[in-house]
Amino acid sequence: MARPPLILASASPRRRELLAGLGVEFEVVVARIVEHEHPATDPRVMVAHNAALKADWVAARRPEALVLGADTTVFIDGTALNKPRDATEARAMLRRLSGRTHTVFTGLALRRTEAGLAIDEGVSSEVTFHLLDEARIEAYLARVDTLDKAGGYAIQEHGDLIVAGYTGSFTNIVGLPVETVKHILTRCGLL
Repeated sequence: MARPPLILASASPRRRELLAGLGVEFEVVVARIVEHEHPATDPRVMVAHNAALKADWVAARRPEALVLGADTTVFIDGTALNKPRDATEARAMLRRLSGRTHTVFTGLALRRTEAGLAIDEGVSSEVTFHLLDEARIEAYLARVDTLDKAGGYAIQEHGDLIVAGYTGSFTNIVGLPVETVKHILTRCGLL
């Protein structure tokens, strides 16, 4: 029996790179959905909902495929920090994270409509920031495009300027917890 095609339901170049690192063939189909991003929503619920929306949208159009959806957010002080709207909001996010520990949540949804398959997983990691002065914030923003990144930062891009340490999955902080994805794909016979 032929393996079903794998589709990543995400526009994120970081997720593409991470999934490619597993050595599995896949295609990308960007789900045309409106993500729920209300900052007061429980972050676990929000990322699970958005990941499922993406996977379900693509799976409805490609029922024979295994479709992977993912969504990531940064959480601190009871508030989700999603992608900043502009550089001013990115600066505010970095100031808020300065010298503190926050949680990065990712929701994963794998669907194969034809087989009635629906797997949902959640992963969290903790990140601690250095105390950031304005000069360090500006130096970071000069090096990294933060507008498409939850929390206004990317640990994999000049993270040494802002991150003091982390616990949990590094790839989760980047946007796709590879260890968990590998486990799910192995269970589905793709790896």
